[in-house]
This record gives sequence, structure tokens and C-alpha cells, in this order.
Amino acid sequence: MADFIGPRLYACYNCRNRVALHDDIVSKHFVAGHRRRAFLFSHVMNLVVGPKMDRRFITGLYTVADVECSDCGEVLGWRYEKVHEESQKYKESKTVLEKFKIVKDNW
Repeated sequence: MADFIGPRLYACYNCRNRVALHDDIVSKHFVAGHRRRAFLFSHVMNLVVGPKMDRRFITGLYTVADVECSDCGEVLGWRYEKVHEESQKYKESKTVLEKFKIVKDNW
């Protein structure tokens, strides 16, 4: 009898709280501060969204909110709340998680 293999997940590197599904990655070509790799996700889970703030990135001005693990409070990335540049609208309501702050779970 074969073992059931569930979805591939990502978890908080600090406490292993599951935060995203591999299948929800929109792009692996994002960069966080200090040239760190990051992934853009269409859906995330077990995260708390902080207060909204305006931030300027390479591609323009955005209204974003930091996202933190609901278990340990570690900031894992940010959520695009409002996108001002028309060419970047695909990011709106999506979440960026820094690669070094998430670990593979159930792979």
C-alpha cells in the first residue's frame, strides 16, 4: 500500500508553522532587501498582516504590509495591498516571502 503524499508546503524557518503551498508560487524571480531571493505567492496561510505603509521599490511605489508568522511573530515578507503602476498590477493582493525565511515541508 502506497503512502499518501500531500501537497508540497513551505513553513516558517523559525518555528515550522506552515505558511504556503508550493503550487501557489506565481514567481521565483523576486528580490528582497540586500539582493536576497524571494518568491511571490498568490495565497498564503497562518500569517498576520501588519499595518499598511508606502514603500518605494525598483519597480515603483507600492502600499504594502509586512507579514509575520502567526505562531512566532517572525516577519517573513510583505503583502502588496495597493499597486500604483499599471504594469505591476499582477502583484496586488499577493504576498512575497523571503526564501531564506521559509523552509520546505512535506517534500
